[in-house]
Amino acid sequence: MAEVASYHVLVYGGPDGYQTNRAQIQLSDAAGKTLAWLRFNDPGMFYEADSDSGGIIKMHLPSAMFQSVLDVLRNEKPINIYFAQGRGFFGTSTKEPVGEGE
Repeated sequence: MAEVASYHVLVYGGPDGYQTNRAQIQLSDAAGKTLAWLRFNDPGMFYEADSDSGGIIKMHLPSAMFQSVLDVLRNEKPINIYFAQGRGFFGTSTKEPVGEGE
């Protein structure tokens, strides 16, 4: 499980996006090493399977989740990403107190 320290957002225009994706969020560790690419697809776009190649996770999500993922990155800490059972997993690593606020 790797801790995410920073992220970079790309949004692709045009009717087909770029390489079957509409947008991408790159996640990096504290040293700047790329941990993962979260790729977002519109309805009807081809979805690739999640993968872990060369230590970089590629996770594919619907475009409808883009804003929710950005909200997690902006408001939660720590954030972790890992790959298991053929899927990418992204989220908080600790139990969050109820009613804590942003």
